[in-house]
Amino acid sequence: MLVALLALPASVPLVAFSQPLEPVISAGAPISGLTLAPQLEEHPLSPGQGTARFVLGDQVEAQGEQEVTVSGSAEVRTSTTVIKGDRLHYDATTDQADAYGNVRIINKGNTFSGPEAHLKVKANEGYMLSPSYRFIAGGSGSAQRIDVLDPERTVITRGTYTGCPCSQPAWNIKASRVEFDKANNLGVARNGVLFFQQVPLFASPYLSFPLSNQRVSGLLPPVVALGSTAGVDATLPYYFNIAPNRDLTLYPRYMSRRGMQLGADYRYLSPTYSGSLNVEYLPHDEVMQSRRYAIHAQHAQELGNSLGAYFNYNRVSDNTYPEDLTAGNMFMNGMQLLYQQEAGLTYNRGPWSALARVQRWQTLPPSAAPYGREPELDVKYERYDAYGFDFGAQANYSRFKITTADLTEGDRVFLKPYLSYPLLSSAYFIVPKLQYHLAAYNLNTIASTASASQPRHINTAIPTLSLDSGLIFERPVRFFGKEYIQTLEPRLYYVYTPYREQSFMPLFDSAESDFGLAEIYTENSFVGNDRIADANRLTAGITTRFTDSVTGDERARLVAAQQYYFQQQRVALLPNQPNMRANHSDLLLGAAFKLGAGFSSETAVQFNADDNELIRSNLGFGWSPADRKVFNLAYRYTRANPTLNYQPIKQAVISAQWPLSRRLYGVGRLNYGLDSHRVVDSLLGFQYDADCWAFGLAIQRFANGIDPSGANATGTRVLAQLEFKGLSRIDNGLIEQLRASVPGYVGLPPPLPPPSRFSNYE
Repeated sequence: MLVALLALPASVPLVAFSQPLEPVISAGAPISGLTLAPQLEEHPLSPGQGTARFVLGDQVEAQGEQEVTVSGSAEVRTSTTVIKGDRLHYDATTDQADAYGNVRIINKGNTFSGPEAHLKVKANEGYMLSPSYRFIAGGSGSAQRIDVLDPERTVITRGTYTGCPCSQPAWNIKASRVEFDKANNLGVARNGVLFFQQVPLFASPYLSFPLSNQRVSGLLPPVVALGSTAGVDATLPYYFNIAPNRDLTLYPRYMSRRGMQLGADYRYLSPTYSGSLNVEYLPHDEVMQSRRYAIHAQHAQELGNSLGAYFNYNRVSDNTYPEDLTAGNMFMNGMQLLYQQEAGLTYNRGPWSALARVQRWQTLPPSAAPYGREPELDVKYERYDAYGFDFGAQANYSRFKITTADLTEGDRVFLKPYLSYPLLSSAYFIVPKLQYHLAAYNLNTIASTASASQPRHINTAIPTLSLDSGLIFERPVRFFGKEYIQTLEPRLYYVYTPYREQSFMPLFDSAESDFGLAEIYTENSFVGNDRIADANRLTAGITTRFTDSVTGDERARLVAAQQYYFQQQRVALLPNQPNMRANHSDLLLGAAFKLGAGFSSETAVQFNADDNELIRSNLGFGWSPADRKVFNLAYRYTRANPTLNYQPIKQAVISAQWPLSRRLYGVGRLNYGLDSHRVVDSLLGFQYDADCWAFGLAIQRFANGIDPSGANATGTRVLAQLEFKGLSRIDNGLIEQLRASVPGYVGLPPPLPPPSRFSNYE
């Protein structure tokens, strides 16, 4: 093979190899006589610096010093471009290369093949006839002609494009003209038709698509759903990539039963502020015979000097908006009954934090309206390990108002200082703590149901003393040939709070605390600040863990805990509520296992030993032996409690994701009420994952509020997903719902990163 080195500007250095190549030396010791080579890296040329051209071939004919014709395995090479062909003519004066016969052009990893090409090498502009092409970042096709306008822009005439990497792509776009703009990450097909398995699906005189996973303005795939409340539900969103930190989506939505709805979703982000605004407007609902709307807005702002501001505004036009219009919505899936409207200022610096806010609620039935705070000022101070002490205080002022008529309203001020001296080590902990709750009320409205002697001005001061202690023992154990570390962790938690009469105090933000392993080690059996439970009790618990001695992974955990009362609690949430008479609480038991072969289990049980009754239990089992193989089984039981208005619950939940074949996966969930003998909610569907495309379909039955008779109402919807890999995805909420319905669900694998241009170097 002959090599011709053409005359080049003097500023371009030339290198000739007259000696054998030496080994590449890099850091690191030689391995078996070899040394490590550094990774191939790009080294951009300095501004104004040119690149050398090399012409290679079996036969070279020179016409003067500037022109050369090469035949047989002909090539022109630069640092970024290679032109190959059976015959090639290169003119250094014009930098023009003309190639004929089995022509291949490789430019920064992008490959073009055809019978004939004409290209200005340095400018990287020219054309090729009847080419096929493949971009390094993804995308390939063929054309009648391809024009390379510059390093960033390419145009094909009467050709095809597909983002599918297969040799026989399942989908492609056929168009009279396709323009590629790598700088703007945009492809535009003129008079394009989208074909899937050689069947036309969609045609448009203007069809734009991104050339990578980066955002780009244009029409998003339509979202089509079928539901019992909206009928045929179709949304055609248009996306505006306004700036790297701002975007806007407009989505007209047609519902066959309701009419035409308009929506907009705007997002913005900056170093000092961020937020979003979502607005929906239905001028005329064909069923309700009225206009309907929804507004969701949030904003967070840094003001400097540790100050911040925010607001969160949510509102819908009527009580049934969520169940009627959000089931098939691309931005809001699910039911919502409380809509928060809040604005405030925050401060955080060192041990100080503060919040000033105004808070209101829009409440939809059957949910009960909570109190709003108009306004609230909350200040906290916390110090840790100051000469061994932890101490702090919370001061709060709130004015409580409520939209429901004939309920008590007023102001509340409370102060909660505390002092603690923790003694901590790796083998034990002892944490004594003293806390005071000082509160004052000024009630301006008294509910008509309140006692005639209800005072308007109330003051209370309640101290609480607690002592938390525990030991931690460790020992090595061996099970089934593996080494583990077992811990034994006994814990005692004592609380003393004297009794103070509180039945005349309002209930602004308080409720019964749940009774579980997370709440049993707390001072107060109520949440909120309107009730402080009197207590003289001891909580005894024990935990044992089994930890893999090599990986540190916790493989098993067993927990038991129970409270013992030296004095019965007298403070109740509501007047005339009967007090508990037992000397001890229910027994809480918990267990969690993480075994081999992907098996895991979690169990929590609340058991009344005096009555030999199971109060609550949650049992869950999961099995995931491999990727996309998940099977879950859960059982939930709650005994009825008329005092606390707890309804009985007996439910079994089965969910799974499992391969039915190499590419087909079944996905499902069934929540069945064993007491009511009815399906609470369910989902059944499948996903098919091909090399170039993916398709999913599911039918879901979901809770949809409360019907007029008081029973749980249900709705039905069809969820679907169609993805053309390398182009776009159509999804009306299927993937989100599968993740929520099946614990451990694994979606489609992400696309592979684009290869380096050195991975298939020619």
